[in-house]
Amino acid sequence: MTSAPDGGPVPLPLAGVTVVAIEQAVAAPFATRQLADLGARVIKIERPGTGDFARGYDETVKGLASYFVWLNRGKESLSLDLKRPEAAEVLRALLAGADVFVQNLAPGATARLRLDAATLRARDPGLIVCDISGYGSAGPMRDRKAYDLLIQCETGLLSVTGSPEEMAKVGISVADIAAGMYAFTGVLTALYMRERSGQGAALEVSLFDALTEWMAQPMYYAMYTGTPPARTGASHASIAPYGGFRTGDGGTVQIAVQNEREWARFCQTVLRRPELTADSRYTTNAARVSHRDALTVDIESALVGLDTEETIARLDAAGIANGRVNTVLDLLGHPQLAVGERWREVDSPVGSLPAVRPPVRIGGVDPVMGAIPAVGEHTDTLLAELGYDPPAIERLRAAGVL
Repeated sequence: MTSAPDGGPVPLPLAGVTVVAIEQAVAAPFATRQLADLGARVIKIERPGTGDFARGYDETVKGLASYFVWLNRGKESLSLDLKRPEAAEVLRALLAGADVFVQNLAPGATARLRLDAATLRARDPGLIVCDISGYGSAGPMRDRKAYDLLIQCETGLLSVTGSPEEMAKVGISVADIAAGMYAFTGVLTALYMRERSGQGAALEVSLFDALTEWMAQPMYYAMYTGTPPARTGASHASIAPYGGFRTGDGGTVQIAVQNEREWARFCQTVLRRPELTADSRYTTNAARVSHRDALTVDIESALVGLDTEETIARLDAAGIANGRVNTVLDLLGHPQLAVGERWREVDSPVGSLPAVRPPVRIGGVDPVMGAIPAVGEHTDTLLAELGYDPPAIERLRAAGVL
């Protein structure tokens, strides 16, 4: 609970919502972590011993994997061997008290385990079931395994990312994050629908569909020009000037001119070359894109007498959007992260760790940002809640179920 402006208690938005997640890697854990931050109880089912394989991606955070630390705070971990018949009984009991079931197992796994949406919702019509997959439940690629880089390739993202000479993948798990965010918003929508109708829902999100949505603008561009957008490195493929430009001290400033009014101010106030606005090569954005190389020469020749800070000062004075080209280490010390309580401490098996609070701020509500669990840390507690006594729990553990 947090405090309202009048001092009274404000319930967390998802307080009382229970989520059972059979999840691994990035997409599903990213979705359920958002739910946990908003107050949902998220019970994460993990393999006994090893747990979610993302725990082994690296050991950089005091021995923990950076991916796992990022994606799994605020969850309860229950270790369970899903291949054992006894596990089905535990899952049935867990799901009987759940509002949401999220899974991103390999294609076909939930059907084999009788955990598909049709089976679960026949038993409990109020349950919200969210399936996250690589390619969805239909189509020629539905049974293929899919990972982030492969989806970046299949959706054409690599073809528009990188330099003219070489394609490059996006440096974060963009397909997983896209799917995770759509799963998160889908679950929220389904919870709202259930408040109105009393009925749950079957949700389906694929990495391919999520990233295809994000590729819509390049698809429209290619559809109506017959030519895919060019790879332009750190510059925008269809807006100019919008990219990195060298200054007199060897630095680079990212400059983003969005319309003709800004272009005129940029030439007048920043470059101090107002005659460029009358140059036929630059009179429209399309013309500037067509003459990008010449435009870059003209801009950089005007900036050669300015250092980076002077360039930024002129851009700010002209109201032209700009940014520094930071490294990840620069981001850690970014002044914007020093304001507004952006950092919190969360507990973990290796002690307290810093975490950046969720980007959406809701007035009067503090995100939970709970502890990062060890594998199976909450197994005994959860089973006890389901009515298993200590001898029964030990028998399951001795049999390798837990």
